Amino acid sequence: MPEATAHPVPRHQIRAAHTAGTVTVYQAYHPRIGVPAARDGRFPPAWKRERMTWVKPSFLWMMYRCGWATKADQETVLAVEITRAGFDRALSGACLSHYVSGVHADREAWARTLRTAPARVQWDPERDLHLNPLPHRSLQLGLSGPMSRAYADEWTVSVRDVTPLAREIHGLLRSGEPEAARALLPLETPYPAGPLEHLGA
Repeated sequence: MPEATAHPVPRHQIRAAHTAGTVTVYQAYHPRIGVPAARDGRFPPAWKRERMTWVKPSFLWMMYRCGWATKADQETVLAVEITRAGFDRALSGACLSHYVSGVHADREAWARTLRTAPARVQWDPERDLHLNPLPHRSLQLGLSGPMSRAYADEWTVSVRDVTPLAREIHGLLRSGEPEAARALLPLETPYPAGPLEHLGA
């Protein structure tokens, strides 16, 4: 996954590991949530379904967020494979978490939409192998209410603990072997979400 390409990456683009029917997103949890989730392939009852949960299709952005699985309460990194139907539904019903002129009619219209939207989107700087910010953005998708529950109990196809992978890649970087580390990164390609004008993409 090269950090510089001949064709610049669009500023707002979803990139993810995906198949014909699923897309993989990442989250990091305390082991009391992450370990049983990976063991059972679904989120345990202790996972609070009424709270907003944020999912990230970018492995490296997840590594930036959790510090390669070293931050408190983020020691277990999960790769959650969910249905594309669920992911697409969330995107279609999402609202940007901040006002953007040209995307929203005005601040009041944006605020009204945000209050009732079951999902929200942030575009944060994508990260390179060393977790430095890149010019293009990475999608963060927040799910609340019914969509949070659907994510946990309907859309989830599999849950894998990728903490060992995170630690292996980090170890190679610390040993001065960036190319070996890069070779282990999940393959993330542009996700065919279609036009997302309401999300600035």
